[in-house]
Amino acid sequence: MTDLDLDALLAVCTSLPEADVTHPFGPELAVAKVRGKVFAIAPTDAEVLTVTLKADPEHAEALRRDHPEVTPGWHMDKRHWVTARLDGDLPRSFVEDLVANSWDRVVAGLPRHRRPVVGTVAP
Repeated sequence: MTDLDLDALLAVCTSLPEADVTHPFGPELAVAKVRGKVFAIAPTDAEVLTVTLKADPEHAEALRRDHPEVTPGWHMDKRHWVTARLDGDLPRSFVEDLVANSWDRVVAGLPRHRRPVVGTVAP
């Protein structure tokens, strides 16, 4: 079972270079961004903690197929976003990798001059 609570999840998000958490839709939704672009969304008042993350379409499909806790992105483009329920069997390290991968995907889509200098970026 994932041992992440909301605070730990947001700490994972903000540990990434130039990432911050905002609440543009009100206090009930935490939105992690890098250089103003969303890479993670988590409800702050849900009974079951979830996080919506960006993923490569083929990877997203495999995640949904192989992990019952992973579903199409809630209120997002279902091809490019997944929602992971954090009350199941997903290991913490797996969720941390999903968050980092989402950050990488978003940073890779930024113009080169806007990308953070530190960190890994998928080509």
